[in-house]
Amino acid sequence: MPKKAETGTTTIDLLDYLFGPGERDEHTGPHLVAGWNPDLACPARHSGRMSLADLALLLDAPVEALRGPRPEEHVWHVSVRNAPGDRILSDAEWSEVAAAMVHAAGIAPAGDEQACRWIAVRHADDHIHIAATLARQDGRHPRVRGDIPAMHTAARVFEARWGLTPMSPLDRTAFRRPVTGEAEKAARRGLVETARESLQCTVRQAAALAHGDTDFLDRLRDAGLRVRERRADDGALVGYAVAQPGDRADGGTRPVWFAGSTLAYDLSLPRVRERFTPLVTPADWALAEHRIREASELLGRAGQDEGAGDVAALGDLLAIAAAHSPALVRDRVQAAADAFEQAARAPAPAPSKAAPVPDGAPRRGRWNTPPAPHAGAAPRSSSHC
Repeated sequence: MPKKAETGTTTIDLLDYLFGPGERDEHTGPHLVAGWNPDLACPARHSGRMSLADLALLLDAPVEALRGPRPEEHVWHVSVRNAPGDRILSDAEWSEVAAAMVHAAGIAPAGDEQACRWIAVRHADDHIHIAATLARQDGRHPRVRGDIPAMHTAARVFEARWGLTPMSPLDRTAFRRPVTGEAEKAARRGLVETARESLQCTVRQAAALAHGDTDFLDRLRDAGLRVRERRADDGALVGYAVAQPGDRADGGTRPVWFAGSTLAYDLSLPRVRERFTPLVTPADWALAEHRIREASELLGRAGQDEGAGDVAALGDLLAIAAAHSPALVRDRVQAAADAFEQAARAPAPAPSKAAPVPDGAPRRGRWNTPPAPHAGAAPRSSSHC
């Protein structure tokens, strides 16, 4: 299973850890199993030809050669681990895995001789570490967005091929927490939350209140965010990104942009647009009301008074939900509660033939005698407020 480790600013420090004894002397026989150059000498096995310092200089060379801004944290690091009980892979197999991972991540696409420099180090039976520097040899920056999901997809190929334990599915809807670098940056600036967390809140509020694309983008700008639109050739909006004023990278030369989909699963443009058109229409409410009324009457005619009471409980549930709903949806839930109030009432039993009701006598039934409230519960009112 690929797992993103912390990014960093010092290549030699990471190499010292990977080729060292570990925190509890758990590293055994550390050595290279793969790299951007297949003829690269291993510092652990050929120290006379390659020292750790030499290897660090080679990895960092494309970063040092950049003429433009350099990434704040240029060291990319992941570990790839087998599940307990899986068979031990050979160095050749781990080498194949490493090459597939850097290809999937966008670090070193297969056949790209100008890609980033990288190495794979093995110091245990069940896993390897892959380290790379985030500067291509042609002086461009790599595109590593979505690296972990892409590597998970690549890993599943090896699981099926070699009969390894399948990893659990990747939850793309999970809350996207700030990475370590974002948290450290916020701490340095004295902020209580990261830019990602602040943007998530602001964008989600705008999405909840907006009525269309233009309204949504205007609300983002009104909230003080920088907004970048992504449009198709025909001018149609196909995506967006936001940035906080003052949040910059690469020595303050560029804003730190977050696409909606990278903030949260439900903040991508397609998911935001789903909010513009209510999923439940008035026709849906009318159909549901008709069916509940029909169910209540059928249960009443069949003598299933208890079942009819269960149906009536739905009205109580909606009434309670309306009272405690968020302000943005309270009116809609209240309207639903009002619509269901009559449909959810339990039908009155037919008068007994053995005890007919005299003309002019007051009649008792569901229309003029409210049901007794449950102990500790407030009486139910007709307005459901």
